Amino acid sequence: MFHKEGQKIIFVALVFVVATSLLIDNLQMPWVSKLIQFSLIVILVLILQFFRNPKRHTHQNDRQVIAPVDGKVVVIEEVEETEYFKEKRLQVSIFMSPINVHVTRYPISGSVLFSKYHPGKYLVAWHPKASTDNERTTIVVENKTYGKVLYRQIAGALARRIVNYAKEGQTVVQGTDAGFIKFGSRVDLFLPLDTKLKVKLNQKVKGGECIIAEV
Repeated sequence: MFHKEGQKIIFVALVFVVATSLLIDNLQMPWVSKLIQFSLIVILVLILQFFRNPKRHTHQNDRQVIAPVDGKVVVIEEVEETEYFKEKRLQVSIFMSPINVHVTRYPISGSVLFSKYHPGKYLVAWHPKASTDNERTTIVVENKTYGKVLYRQIAGALARRIVNYAKEGQTVVQGTDAGFIKFGSRVDLFLPLDTKLKVKLNQKVKGGECIIAEV
């Protein structure tokens, strides 16, 4: 299953690969033709791999925050969140490599209180200032049991488009499709200081399934 954000790119790539393969099939040097065809197939497979959207089995629980994306936990620290809360929060950052699934999923169920897009730079996703200087979106979701969770989609050095489906006032469901980030990037979570973390630094997590924190 492939994400809808990749449907046009996949179609164009497929047409290009098929058309090019047919055009070069009669080259006088068969080995060159085979090499080009093989390279085109590899590129197509990489595109399909990038836009894959595997089904995830989310056990919805209003007491828990689940991973919004696949990747590796690269930051766990207490920070001052200056855009929305304007107070100290526990930041958990998940880095996605180009080979990870890049679907963003809602970390909790509830109401979307805030959703804003910020243009910006394209620093490498693990740069300390990526959270405040890079192109990004900031979304805050609240439910009565856990409270408010802020998650931030951040573009990386390769990412050139962030897709965010969250709209203020919307009611969302934990684990469902919240957007997509094209190519390597990162997502930051900002949680209450008294939350109980269920992950460790450098741990690999799976979006929609892995529990990040709970109350």
